[in-house]
Amino acid sequence: MSQRHLSISLLLANAAAVVALGLPGMASAAYEHATTTEKGVVVHPQHFISQKTRAQVRAETETALRQGLLNYGDGNYQMQAPAAMGSGKTRQEVIRELLNETPAQREARIRAMAG
Repeated sequence: MSQRHLSISLLLANAAAVVALGLPGMASAAYEHATTTEKGVVVHPQHFISQKTRAQVRAETETALRQGLLNYGDGNYQMQAPAAMGSGKTRQEVIRELLNETPAQREARIRAMAG
């Protein structure tokens, strides 16, 4: 019987193979995984662990906007809340106005809405 001696190069080759084959397994720890379905990926939100708070992300985005570091389409981030829209009237006030309008006012409203 003969004994085989382990060589350094054989150990290094085996270690490299283990690392190379283990990388896809480590990548699958992400929160989205590839599938063979039409969708292509399945998302597992419970696998995602954020390292930053919402306030930190907002601050970084605002800084990037000011410095012009965002790409086209990334600049849709709203710096401020949009101004309130609408007439400021309640639903009942609008209904009362519609019920009490004259025929001339009604005709003008319909023409204005028709374009």
